[in-house]
Amino acid sequence: MNTLIERYNQAVPRYTSYPAVPHWDSERFTIESWKAAVQSAYSQHRKLSLYIHLPYCESLCTYCGCNKRITRNHQVESPYIAGLLAEWAMYHSLFGEQPLIEQLHLGGGTPTFFSAESLDSLMRGIFRMSKVSSSPDFSIEIHPNYTKEDQLKVLYSHGFRRLSVGIQDFDLKVQQAINRIQPYSLTAAIFSMARDIGYDGLNADMVYGLPFQQMSGLKETLDKVMRLRPDRIAYYSYAHVPWKSKSQRHFSEADLPEPSLKQALADEGRRRFIDEGYIPIGFDHFALPHDPLAIAQQNGTLFRNFMGFTHRQEDLLIGLGVSSISDSSNAFAQNVKEVETYLSHVGLGVWPIEKGHLHNQEDLEFRKHILNLMCRYETSWNLDEFITGRIEALQPFEADKLVRIEEQKLTLTALGRSFVRNVCYALDPRSNQQDSSGKSRFSSAV
Repeated sequence: MNTLIERYNQAVPRYTSYPAVPHWDSERFTIESWKAAVQSAYSQHRKLSLYIHLPYCESLCTYCGCNKRITRNHQVESPYIAGLLAEWAMYHSLFGEQPLIEQLHLGGGTPTFFSAESLDSLMRGIFRMSKVSSSPDFSIEIHPNYTKEDQLKVLYSHGFRRLSVGIQDFDLKVQQAINRIQPYSLTAAIFSMARDIGYDGLNADMVYGLPFQQMSGLKETLDKVMRLRPDRIAYYSYAHVPWKSKSQRHFSEADLPEPSLKQALADEGRRRFIDEGYIPIGFDHFALPHDPLAIAQQNGTLFRNFMGFTHRQEDLLIGLGVSSISDSSNAFAQNVKEVETYLSHVGLGVWPIEKGHLHNQEDLEFRKHILNLMCRYETSWNLDEFITGRIEALQPFEADKLVRIEEQKLTLTALGRSFVRNVCYALDPRSNQQDSSGKSRFSSAV
């Protein structure tokens, strides 16, 4: 196994999209083409998913690679919500009616930076211009240090039933390194409070590969997480990208676990979750049998998009707020990343989109195959498809017993599932595109 880790510990995309963002061809993209793509996708089913990025945090978690703004000034809440609703109104004008929202996710940043009153104002504004599904899937990412009962009650009143609770690691040395001191007792209190309110989907977000993380500390963290009994666990590999996220320069690569230890941490978490009755989902999620993700995997309907693995596939995902990414199935668009620029654009009625990508036929084909591998560990094709020209690149994976290649089918072995990102990268015809800066654009696979 160590030999495989050394061989495949390369920088590869996480494939929440295809093509990966650095491989987008923004030269062909225009705002008018994006608007047409949105209208076309909406006209097919007249429903959508909504992602809203809330970037503010009161304190900096140094491991975080997300787009965030650190401030203790809560006067920023109202202007930003006004901006979000202005952008939503721009999309609303494309639909010509009140769209049906099937899924809604609040991400960050720290969404619970916003007060209960602000969250209520945001939701009322969104729903004033839309209809809600009879079976909505609404969720929010929360930081226990900045979450109060009134916030959870307000969100529950608007249909939210799932919380993604940031945990990462309960080891104090690790918490100090990443500037996220979060006692277990506080996290347990949030789980209890949420269940008392009525939330029936509690997720635990964990990270392995963090600075100073050791096997003994991870095992203690796993013991505590198992006592919380979350319905779903996201067990993310720490992405060390200090060239993109300056906060990660607070510690050095020497403080990170060696690749072999990092893989051992991954394996220990996976073993423990399975022993506790969780079902592996994709390559970094685990869910109890009753959870919608587990049911979707069993039914073959698991999907992956910019929000990660999901049990519902929508042809249209609209992202609101700074740096948010939208997906119309045939095109992508990403908003500007600076708060001031975003608010200036939407305040003037200008679309706040920074870049995008229009899929060609090859993109659509490879997107299908990469989604199949990510969600179902296999894919098949016709002999006249583009993919046949990429099969040769997978021969080393077959030699290492990570995949099985048949005439018109590719299957990941049980061992190969740990290297699914590498397999997808080998299959990806855009993988040979280079960055003019000379820096890697992706995190390491291990």
